[in-house]
Amino acid sequence: MTESTEKSTVTLGQGTGPLRGVKVVELAGIGPGPHACTILADMGADVIRVDRPGGNLLGGGAGDLLTRGRPSIALDLKNPDAVETVLRLVESADVLVEGLRPGVTDRLGLGPDACLERNPRLVYGRMTGWGQDGPLAQSAGHDLTYIATTGVLNGLGQDRARPHFPLNLLGDFGGGSTYLVMGILAALVEAKTTGQGQVVDAAIVDGTAHLATMISGMLASGAWHEQRLSNLLDGAMPFYALYDTSDGRQVAVGALEGKFFAEMVTRLGLDGVCPGQYEMERYDEMRDLFAKTFASKTMAEWAELFEGTDACVAPVLTPSEAAVHPHLQARQTYVTHHGVTQPAPAPRFSRTTSTLGAGPAASAGQHTREALAAWGIDDADALIEKGAAFQD
Repeated sequence: MTESTEKSTVTLGQGTGPLRGVKVVELAGIGPGPHACTILADMGADVIRVDRPGGNLLGGGAGDLLTRGRPSIALDLKNPDAVETVLRLVESADVLVEGLRPGVTDRLGLGPDACLERNPRLVYGRMTGWGQDGPLAQSAGHDLTYIATTGVLNGLGQDRARPHFPLNLLGDFGGGSTYLVMGILAALVEAKTTGQGQVVDAAIVDGTAHLATMISGMLASGAWHEQRLSNLLDGAMPFYALYDTSDGRQVAVGALEGKFFAEMVTRLGLDGVCPGQYEMERYDEMRDLFAKTFASKTMAEWAELFEGTDACVAPVLTPSEAAVHPHLQARQTYVTHHGVTQPAPAPRFSRTTSTLGAGPAASAGQHTREALAAWGIDDADALIEKGAAFQD
């Protein structure tokens, strides 16, 4: 699906998702904070991104999809007039999102107390790695350090010698932005009832630990072992693993249930040869048999053989291959928007369908004048003259 071209002006209330009319002020950061605001914008919220002059070193620009769907204004938050401008934005906002170290927004005059004084119904979302308190709250970190500390990294990968990490998807976005968005939406619902806002303290360590709730339960019951490659879902089972194909690619096998395992074995032509699914003493034999069989054809050949079956075998695709997979094309999981192939908004809604709006800002402060005007702040030129705001 190809979306229409970007609108030339900033106009509020144009979102098509269920959050249409919700107003969000984003104090620009990197990683999970922007991703959370992308989710909110995808769902129809009016998000205004407050960038620092010159932007962030690790993000921004027309290729940064984590800034899609909202305008960028540039404010120097060391300038009192810029701080006052943010507080004026807060007065009509429903949500503020910030991802700075604990205490920074308070020192700037933009902490929860200052913002809630201006707008008592505001939901103040805070995104950090370690949380707002605790011994490590002021320490630097990234996805890898957070998932390591929670104990989750230890179990990742099919290598007993050392763990492997899944890009920055698990901590930053799984345990981070996703939980921030859940907290914001829950607080918005509560604020509609009480008329009172509150602070949402979203920490990557908290969310990542919560993602592993099932593993914690299995560990407590003795059904999970802390040594990698020893459990049902970590590659110890030959019917839940990756196998190389003849062209150097891989297929993913996830035939956990008996009927799915049986179908896979039949389609591999191994009936009467393959050990029983739970003959654990013969797992080395089973793994070798699967490895030799999968190595006899290309990934594409196996994909064709297993496509649409219940054998739970799938090709390991690259992102560009995934974008043109027939199923993902049929669902329009990926769309081409402003010439860039990218994930469509998720999840889907039956009545208030989410669609993509503006593309990422080409530079920090691209929309300063028009975005401030759309939010009811009519003195942008004076702010620019004072050095509080910048128009790129």
